[in-house]
Amino acid sequence: MEQASVTEGALEFNPFLPEVRANPYPLYRRLREEDPVHQAFPNVWVLTRYADCLAVLRDHDRFSNDFRKSNNYEMFAQMLGDEAPELLDKERARSMLEIDPPDHTRLRNLVNKAFTPRAIEGLRPRMQEIVDELLEALRGRETADLVDAVAYPLPVTVICEMLGVPASDRLLFHGWSADLVLTLDPMVPIPVLQRAQQAVDAFSEYFQGLAADRRRSPGGDLLSALIAAEEQGESLSEDELLSTCILLLVAGHETTVNLISNGMLALLRNREELDRLRENPALIRSAVEELLRYDSPVQLDGRTAMTEILIDGRAIQPGGQVVPLLGAANRDPAQFVEPDRLDLGRLDNRHIAFGGGIHFCLGATLARIEGQVAIGSLVARFPSIELAADAVERRETITLRGLKSLPVTLGPVEW
Repeated sequence: MEQASVTEGALEFNPFLPEVRANPYPLYRRLREEDPVHQAFPNVWVLTRYADCLAVLRDHDRFSNDFRKSNNYEMFAQMLGDEAPELLDKERARSMLEIDPPDHTRLRNLVNKAFTPRAIEGLRPRMQEIVDELLEALRGRETADLVDAVAYPLPVTVICEMLGVPASDRLLFHGWSADLVLTLDPMVPIPVLQRAQQAVDAFSEYFQGLAADRRRSPGGDLLSALIAAEEQGESLSEDELLSTCILLLVAGHETTVNLISNGMLALLRNREELDRLRENPALIRSAVEELLRYDSPVQLDGRTAMTEILIDGRAIQPGGQVVPLLGAANRDPAQFVEPDRLDLGRLDNRHIAFGGGIHFCLGATLARIEGQVAIGSLVARFPSIELAADAVERRETITLRGLKSLPVTLGPVEW
């Protein structure tokens, strides 16, 4: 009955419906087939076809990442009322997610030096050590929550070690990060924005202290490298340093938590593919690409049109918001054969789970390797792993798609 509510009747894009949060793909399919350039709200257009989504993501000349340039920005500020000046501070340094060239180019070039594929691949042995320790802690247990046991601690540990955050401080970030990512969703209410601002303030205060320590005693970590770049005249301001650290910490683990948990859920619900991976571990690289496509950790992105643009005959006015649905594009039959089928050996899997264009996810290689290590190890070490419950509880976020928990029965371990 729930599924009928999104596959029958008037066509409406409402990602907040519980049945859509549980399974958005029937709605995505209907939008693609009936109204692929769908006006969801005034000045907001939702795209569901792969070609349309990719074209917008790659076109940074005509589409901006800056929400403040949209027609809906002032309306949003008016809705916030007296809270607007604090919650929409126009003077604060914004992250790379929110800016366009040339500032985006400058910041990204600075950080790119630490995120080269070769540098990230060099972290694979350390990732394996971390996963081995996490799985060793599960030895002898009958059940576990894979989110708490593996999916969250692995990427948090890795990005904290990269930034030089002491192990004793990592628990501080859980609540701050959870509050901050809620602002990625549309129509964020005032209490959520207030908590997010408090999280930004807490993050900033923490990294100000850590940066002061690194200025006195530089190390081999990413924070020390960013400080060195700033002091060598590459125009990384103090505020930009703080916003970049916050982005790297939050984005450096949120996507991967969802990749690992969504991926394991998909495998546990598709036992033939799970067994296929166990019997052929060399499939892990293509397996992770398919899991990224099949149930994308980031479901949507946003752009603002800078000029009038026609998409499939629909006129998007300057200042109009365009929302490429990455999750829908990754199930487009025009791009993927049998897109609703999980196929770990899928060839030519050019999904857009990490976005596209100049804002392609900076940490894509990091997330991929973390997913390969975690999922590959879980499948190999626990041959009898099963879901402990038919229903799973999803996170309440719309932009990020993930699980609050993933309870499993472990069975015997193979080491």
